[in-house]
Formats: sequence, structure tokens, C-alpha cells
Amino acid sequence: MQTVEALHHEAMELVDRAILARQRGDIDLVRTLTQAAFTKERAAADLVANQLDLEPTRSVLHRSAAVLAIECAELREAERLIGRALAGNPPIDIANELRDLLIEEIYSQRQAIGA
Repeated sequence: MQTVEALHHEAMELVDRAILARQRGDIDLVRTLTQAAFTKERAAADLVANQLDLEPTRSVLHRSAAVLAIECAELREAERLIGRALAGNPPIDIANELRDLLIEEIYSQRQAIGA
């Protein structure tokens, strides 16, 4: 089983590669790499989900996974990750960022597509 640190590191490497692919205009590769990064970051967040004393690491991983979920158009999964992060004890600034993501990204995108 991979560690939280290893999963997060791999996810961030995939994000870096996705950024380079975006700069080259390779949208298919961007989608593939972003989805892979999301899978890894969500797995890292899952590993610490019940460790409420592991803040701010726990909420930061959930926020990161939620941002990647939004990038992958997995709005329900992003909402779930944000809810799980907020159900813990995130620092105030991170809690506010999570709420902003929920309102500004998820809810606005849902309104835009009529979901």
C-alpha cells in the first residue's frame, strides 16, 4: 500500500505534466493526466479521512482532490470531498477556501449546465 506522501507526490507530478501538456495544446493528454492525478490525490485523502487530528494535512489533501475533481468535471465527487473536509476540523482559512470552492465552482457550474 502506498503512503499518503507518495500518493500526493505522484499526483503533483502528474499535475505538473498536465500543465506542460496544456502549454503544448495536447488536451487529450491533459485530461488523462488530470484524471490520473485526481485518482492519486483522492486516494491520499481517503487514507487520512478519519484522522481528524491530522490537520491541516487532512483538509489540504481533500481540497486538492476536490480541485482536481472539478477539473475532471466530477462535481458530485468534489462536493463529497469538500463535505468530508469540512466535517473535520480544518483551519479557518482552509475551511473558507473549501466553502468558496463549493459555492463559486461547483454550484455555479451546476447552474450553468442546469443540473
